[in-house]
Amino acid sequence: MSARFAEQVMVITGAAQGIGKRVAERAGAEGARLALVDRAEHVDAVVAELREAGIEAIAIQADLEAWEGAEGVMRQVHEHYGRLDVLINNVGGTIWAQPYAHYTPEQIEAEVRRSLFPTLWCCRAALPYLLASEGNIVNVSSVATRGINRVPYAAAKGGVNAMTVALAFEYAEYGIRVNATAPGGTEAPPRLTPRNAAEPSEQETAWYQQLIDQTKATSFMGRYGTLDEQAGPILFLASRDASYITGSVLPVAGGDNG
Repeated sequence: MSARFAEQVMVITGAAQGIGKRVAERAGAEGARLALVDRAEHVDAVVAELREAGIEAIAIQADLEAWEGAEGVMRQVHEHYGRLDVLINNVGGTIWAQPYAHYTPEQIEAEVRRSLFPTLWCCRAALPYLLASEGNIVNVSSVATRGINRVPYAAAKGGVNAMTVALAFEYAEYGIRVNATAPGGTEAPPRLTPRNAAEPSEQETAWYQQLIDQTKATSFMGRYGTLDEQAGPILFLASRDASYITGSVLPVAGGDNG
C-alpha cells in the first residue's frame, strides 16, 4: 500500500462496521492516524484489530445526533493528536423502508436526525481544527435521493448534498475542500447494531424488498457494490490526489446517479 495519509489525523464516524470500518482499515494501511467514532461499543473491537496490525487508532463512543457529542469528539481528537486533517462523515442510514404515507411524524424526524444532523454537527465542530491544518471533509451521502420507500431519508441525504456544495464554496478560500460520495446499494456483513430494533412485519419486509429491487434495477450494472468499491472513492477524495476537486458529489452506484 502507498502512504497517501502518512502522519495525517483522520476522523471516521460510523466506523464500527460496514463502509466506515473498511475505510478505516484502508486508511490506516496508508499511514493515517485514526480516530474512530461510533455510538456502539463495537468500535473498540475495530480499534483493537487495527492496533494489532500496527495502525495508530483511538476509539470514541458518542451520539453524533447531538451537538454536544460532535463537539466533544473533535475536542478529544485534538487533545489526543494535536491536529485534525481529514473528516469522513459516515453516520446515517435508512431506519424504516415504507411508502411515505405510512411514516409517522416521529419516524420522519428520526430519519432526518439520523442521516443529516451528524454530518451538520461534525462539520461545524471540526471546522476550527481543519482551518488550522487546511484539512478536508468527505461526506458519505446516498443515491437514494431518488428512490422508493424512504422519502425522509432521501430528504436528509439531499441536505447532505446541498451542505457539501455550500460549505465547499464558503471555505475554498481557506484551503478546505469538501466533497461527498453518494453510494448505491452495498453488500456488507449483517449489521452488529440493527437500525430498527423492531422485528419487521411481512408487509415491511415486502416494502424493503421493493427498495432492493429498485436499487438494482436503476443501477446500470444491475448489482450492489462492495465495501472496497465504496471505500476507494472516499479515500481518493480525502487524499491529495483530489487536490483540485471540491464541492463535488460523486455517485458510486454502478451508473445510478440518484
